Amino acid sequence: MIEREWKPNLTVAALIERDGRFLMVEEHTPEGLRLNQPAGHLEPGESLLEASVREVLEEAAHRFVPEYLVGVYQWTRAQGDITYLRFAYGGKSLGEESGRTLDEGIVRALWMSIEELRASADRHRSPLVLQCAEDWLAGQRHPLSLVHHS
Repeated sequence: MIEREWKPNLTVAALIERDGRFLMVEEHTPEGLRLNQPAGHLEPGESLLEASVREVLEEAAHRFVPEYLVGVYQWTRAQGDITYLRFAYGGKSLGEESGRTLDEGIVRALWMSIEELRASADRHRSPLVLQCAEDWLAGQRHPLSLVHHS
């Protein structure tokens, strides 16, 4: 038997809060319709910051400016088959590109309060969705220089 090399899935997520509400996306997943921050996988040749900016534009049609690293999170699905390593960045939106087509599978972008996020935890893509928002609200902000990009 050939043993496969194990690697975590490296992802980025963006926390954008405006007037007490977070920019979220509703998306189709194998588990059904779920809520998530604009998030996705790192692509070849891009930095984590570039990936976060790209994902927000593709999934929510907003121009994102990362200002902080909120945290680095590790989560393994209950099935034990996939482990995610998520770099969550917080920042601001410079505005929406109205009329932009969202990524395949994204139903819509929406703004949700922390109360709405807490009440909908059973619909989150992962437990990291609420954890990242709670960490942001608790003031968890690290300088972007904490992660070195070469």
